[in-house]
Amino acid sequence: EPSHPRSGSLFPVVPPAAAESPGRDMGDPRGAELSSAQGIDPVTPEPGPASMTGEREEAKQGSILFLGGNEIKSCAVVKYSSAPPQAAFSRLQEKTDLKLPPANWLRESAKLGPAGATILGNSKKSKPFSSFGMAYEFIDSIGNDVDVVSDSENIKKLLKIPYSKSHVSMAVHRIGRTLLLDDLDIQELFMRSSQTGDWTWLKEFYQRLIDQKWQRKKKSKEHWYQKAILSKFLYYSINGDGAAQPVPNPEEQHQEETAEDEVDEAGRVSWPAPFEMPSSLSEDANASNQGLKNDFVRNILWTFEDIHMLVGSNMPIFGGGRYPAVSLRLRDNNKPINVLTGIDYWLDNLICNVPELVMCFHVNGIVQKYEMIKTEDIPNLENSNFSTKVIKDIAQNILSFLKSNCTKEGHTYWLFKASGSDIVKLYDLTTLCEETEDKYQNPFTMPVAVLLYKVACNMMLKKNQNRKHYGTIRTLLLNCVKLLDKGRHPQIIASANYMLSELFQLDEPKKDEAGEFPLNGNSDESYSEEEEEMPDSDENGSYSTSSDPPDDNKAVAVIKSVGELSVPEKYKSTHQIRPSCAFPVCYDTEERCRLVLSYVLEGLKSVDSSIKKESDLPAADPSTPIPLKYEDESKSVGPECLEKQMALFLDKMGLFREVKRSSQSGMIPGSWQHKMKLQLILKSSKAYYVLSDAAVSLQKYGRALRYIKLALQCHDTYCCLSTNMLSEVLLFLCQCLTLCGDIQLMLAQNANNRAAYLEEYNYQTKEDQEILHSLHRESSCQALSWATDLSTDLECQLSISCKCYEAANEILLFSNLKEHNPEQYTQVMKRTGNVRNEIGVFYMNQAAALQSERIESKTVSTAEQQLWKKSFSCFEKGIQNFESIDDATNAALLLCNMGRLMRICAHAHCASGGDFKREFSPEEALYYNKAIDYYLKALRSLGKREVHSAVWDSVNWELSTTYFTMATLLQDYAPLSRKAQEQIEKEVSESMMKSLKYCDVDTASARQPLCQYRAATIHHRLASMYHSCLRNQVGDEHQRKQHRVLVDLHYGKAVKFFQLLKDAPCELLRVQLERVAFAEFQMASQNSSGGKLKTLYGALDIMTQSHSVFHLLRKELAGECEQGLEDGKSSAEKVLTENSSVSLNKEEVSKLLSIFESRLSFLLLQSIKLLTSTKKKTGGNIEEEDILKTNKYVYSLLLRSVANKNLTLLGRIEVILNLLEQLTQGSEGKNVGLQ
Repeated sequence: EPSHPRSGSLFPVVPPAAAESPGRDMGDPRGAELSSAQGIDPVTPEPGPASMTGEREEAKQGSILFLGGNEIKSCAVVKYSSAPPQAAFSRLQEKTDLKLPPANWLRESAKLGPAGATILGNSKKSKPFSSFGMAYEFIDSIGNDVDVVSDSENIKKLLKIPYSKSHVSMAVHRIGRTLLLDDLDIQELFMRSSQTGDWTWLKEFYQRLIDQKWQRKKKSKEHWYQKAILSKFLYYSINGDGAAQPVPNPEEQHQEETAEDEVDEAGRVSWPAPFEMPSSLSEDANASNQGLKNDFVRNILWTFEDIHMLVGSNMPIFGGGRYPAVSLRLRDNNKPINVLTGIDYWLDNLICNVPELVMCFHVNGIVQKYEMIKTEDIPNLENSNFSTKVIKDIAQNILSFLKSNCTKEGHTYWLFKASGSDIVKLYDLTTLCEETEDKYQNPFTMPVAVLLYKVACNMMLKKNQNRKHYGTIRTLLLNCVKLLDKGRHPQIIASANYMLSELFQLDEPKKDEAGEFPLNGNSDESYSEEEEEMPDSDENGSYSTSSDPPDDNKAVAVIKSVGELSVPEKYKSTHQIRPSCAFPVCYDTEERCRLVLSYVLEGLKSVDSSIKKESDLPAADPSTPIPLKYEDESKSVGPECLEKQMALFLDKMGLFREVKRSSQSGMIPGSWQHKMKLQLILKSSKAYYVLSDAAVSLQKYGRALRYIKLALQCHDTYCCLSTNMLSEVLLFLCQCLTLCGDIQLMLAQNANNRAAYLEEYNYQTKEDQEILHSLHRESSCQALSWATDLSTDLECQLSISCKCYEAANEILLFSNLKEHNPEQYTQVMKRTGNVRNEIGVFYMNQAAALQSERIESKTVSTAEQQLWKKSFSCFEKGIQNFESIDDATNAALLLCNMGRLMRICAHAHCASGGDFKREFSPEEALYYNKAIDYYLKALRSLGKREVHSAVWDSVNWELSTTYFTMATLLQDYAPLSRKAQEQIEKEVSESMMKSLKYCDVDTASARQPLCQYRAATIHHRLASMYHSCLRNQVGDEHQRKQHRVLVDLHYGKAVKFFQLLKDAPCELLRVQLERVAFAEFQMASQNSSGGKLKTLYGALDIMTQSHSVFHLLRKELAGECEQGLEDGKSSAEKVLTENSSVSLNKEEVSKLLSIFESRLSFLLLQSIKLLTSTKKKTGGNIEEEDILKTNKYVYSLLLRSVANKNLTLLGRIEVILNLLEQLTQGSEGKNVGLQ
């Protein structure tokens, strides 16, 4: 069994000596070393009270005994000893008269140490709470490693049950897997109860059940005589000179009387006064021991077979003999040793790891002889033969019987065997006591509760090392709270509830929970409290009580015959103690927080109930909801008012260290109530924060705001009570304000659900009301109300959100938390920048809305300008926020929004659409150029596309759009009154080319088709512009030549991009028709028929290239017709659909088709004329004749088609496709003809 270190051994572990010296004087320090190595009492450097508190532990040193062929394992480790170094015992001379007291009798001596008479065995009587004194000192061992804690006398009494007729009466308590055994002197108890009135119910029960005519038996004179001569013998034996002189005769009688009185006092143990909690529960271990001391000379961790026991022993141990330690016994030579005495001696030596027993025989008090017996030989003494194997079986059976039946932690069980009876019974006194009026009549209640509490405290200190103990700690604390009266012990109850709340990690991830704890979600405790009595599960029916007298049904369990205890494994422990240390698994964050809050509330109630100044408080009913102010258009939450409230709050926070606080309830700073309430309030604040955070992730923003309001109210109360603010608490306040800002922002962004959020916000549980009631005892909780109001005004919500972030930032700055918590600072700055962006966008959209409403007035209104300024200011501050944390991406997005604002300003300055003389104004140009500047800044901020490709592409697109819009407006509404045509054309060309530069047509993305369409449109516009210049005879010949090249180039590129897009057939057709028109324009200026013919062929080529456009149009129209047939729609629906979605398209197609037909007709006619005239002049060749023939045929078909008014749009397209096909076939001849 490994040792259980506490503060570490104060003595070096010395290996056992190779050989033992029989004649060594035990005063020799080498002897002390050896005894230390053998697990016997080490030297205590400072005897006295101080040594009682310092537990020590020795090297594990056990003895394995082979007795009668049976191997019995026994190991004893001295955990603590207050005994002085063993003095060598003095061998008394023969004929020494033990009836005469020695000179040192009952006197202090340096060799005796502080224990005095106790060490010499005068006080054999167990004290009622002796096991608790030990348990308090060795709290580490309780509940885990040790099976039994008890006085060695109780252990011996239990193991002798089958051999002895004497009565047994013991109190049994369970703490985890540990059983605490204490002597329960019923007679002493009833003598006391006649004075105090306690335990009267047990007295009645006892008399009815066990002994009708109960009376206290007096000890015989012989008993006191034997005690007195034993005491004198032991004092003689420690006398240093080896020959104790009897004192003069006259005093002898007086000394005898004194001795008898002292021994009598020692023999009769007074029951402690009723257990009361001291006014302050000190954290010091000794202060909370409740006057229960560890009075044993030594505490030993004794392992007997597989049973681990913490045993208290007062047996005197001497040096001398063949071994470093011996026990001394006095025997009457006329009375042979019996089995009971043999077992007694053997167990005492085993427990104290003493290898030898020295027996002094006397006759009528006159010493006769000495005999030395090895411990392993004791079971084989004449007249006291006993089997060690049987003793082992008895020990295992008794432990199993008790563990199987003493199942409820905190209950007091009573193990009772009447004198001369063979039946052993176990009663649950707590259950019997609960049937009486006063639940707290059981004097064990308080020591048990304190022990449960202390064991839990001890485990809590190590909770981070191993979380599997959480279930155990929780069970200990729940049982502790269950035992205590709330009115009498508020401090322990408050502290226990706080510890219960601490067991739940509020912010732990769910996967950890599932893996860490067994999936035992239903177990409130690790074992059932309402466990049924054991049925006849044992094959021999040992636990059955059916054949016992009627009153015996009160017993939890019965051993029908003590003989059963000697049967190996007769009793097996059927009850597993906390098999899984089950801890309730809370998969739901809300469930976990609600549990924490329920414990916090219980703790707060305990603290509040202990504060006496109730009368000074305004009467408030915890069950009455605290009204929540709600105004529809509240004036008290305007931005200006918000500024004042926040300024007040920050002043309060900044001056915190100088302001003297006092609680309204009159709690004294530094008192346990004050400290505990601070901890509980902080815990509740954290729980509400986690609840709020969870509600945000569920998008329950009204609920989230209610929870964060409660968290901030808790925090406000904490500030009122706290004498100095810890940086962790300020950091937590910063997190709360940040979350509050998030919630207000989400409420603003989800305004359509406002009614549902309001309902969530106003709902309150009874638990929340009661916690709030406790908070209101200390503070008004209004310092942060500005942050948690649910406003209906969008602008106000955004402002509150922004102020929350600003307040969080202020706290980080003035408390120097920024350096230590850079991540928190970054988060706050990012959120501040984000909300300022939101506010900027809000004002920008409002300005745009005002602009769209402005119809008659052409000038920009003041309201619009104010909104622009507000929006601009927000964007500017937001950019500063992002730049302060080097967030280039978000800074770029805000610069992008500033560009958009400038474009809105530019748009606002354009004249109304009805004015035909509208020109592109300088104001428009100014704002567009500002917009371009901001977009370029955004690109510089990003640096390169790799930083954030999506933002980079977005800024490029916006920049391209701005250039394109400006160029388009400049082209469509040319400011000819201010600028020359050429200057305007130059500016348009430059802007269009810049737009193309930032229009990324190559990168595959969702925006690529838009970019391609934009590029196609730009080329089309530029081509049209240069085409127009040529028609209007602008510039000299060189310029005209350049323009001609540019027209060809841009039309070609426009066609290329439109062909890439499969969904812009009309645009492509228009470009092709413009190219044809340009060819016609060129043809008009040509004189030679050859040149004209060449241009004509070029134009017809463009026409034939358009067949792909008509294929697309035919496909689209055919698809629509099929869909119309398939859908079982009514005719009215069909008409509606056609009119709404396709009519414009068809109209445009029809118009373009008509132009195409007329241009094709014109070109064909011109070609026929030219070819005919050429034929007349030159006679022509065969190829030209074929082309002429084809063209005439196609022209005739076209004329018929145009004349046929009944043809549908689809039919006309089919004809065109057919004609283009004919022309394509004849194109081979064109090339020949041209040559």
